Amino acid sequence: MNREAICLQLADKINHLKNNDKIISERLAGIRLLYGVVPGPRTPVMYQPGIIFLFSGHKIGYINKRKFRYDANEYLLLTVPLPFECETWATPEVPLAGIRLDIDVLQLQELLMDIGEDERFQLPMAASGINSATLSDEILCAVERLLDVMERPLDARILGKQIIREILYHVLMGPRGGALLALVSRQTHFSLISRVLKQIEMKYTENLNVEQLAAEANMSVSAFHHNFKAVTSTSPLQYLKSYRLHKARMMMIHDGMKASAAAMAAAMRVGYDQRRGDAGRL
Repeated sequence: MNREAICLQLADKINHLKNNDKIISERLAGIRLLYGVVPGPRTPVMYQPGIIFLFSGHKIGYINKRKFRYDANEYLLLTVPLPFECETWATPEVPLAGIRLDIDVLQLQELLMDIGEDERFQLPMAASGINSATLSDEILCAVERLLDVMERPLDARILGKQIIREILYHVLMGPRGGALLALVSRQTHFSLISRVLKQIEMKYTENLNVEQLAAEANMSVSAFHHNFKAVTSTSPLQYLKSYRLHKARMMMIHDGMKASAAAMAAAMRVGYDQRRGDAGRL
């Protein structure tokens, strides 16, 4: 069976499984099935760290001047929480079909310990928190087996984690493996910026200060700006604005607020005052 036929088969399987998405997640945590037949315009989104494989349809992501496409040939690897804009291409004839895997840091650490000092494993650590890479035949085969076992509860529970470990291994050994390596490495610029992103996630309602965040990363302000943009492809100020807007949209959806009320509530909750005019205050 050729690659195109395999991808069509996987898209059909995801369509079959999608109505049991909750059951699937209960059988094996950290998995989400993706399926849709309606195209989506360029829309702000907030993605958490994970790996997204598509077998039909495609998405185009935009972050500042960067543009990246992921589809049946390219998967998306995110190693930090990142707000960006995304456009979805899907039709009833060519649906969007794929699977998202959360990155289990503990499982990744155990995998790296097993690899040890093997001389064949020589990866430069990547600075960027968002990457796309070629979907290899090895990964495609492993994902195919993962979807197969998800139909059977016992197989999913016993075999699922091992197959996910195999997928992680192939991603780690692939062209963007350095991004996964950076995720678990300590005291690198990536890990220090990642720590700051977690602080932003917890304290986005506060008036955050660039100098304080730079100190949290143990960097000068100029070095902090440089390394923050290398990881997120955006500035600290723009990142926080995007993060707060994402939270405001979530309030609109979950609280049923009107746009104007949500915007006002967001401004009050995040402590963001445009009148300050102080670029050092986030």
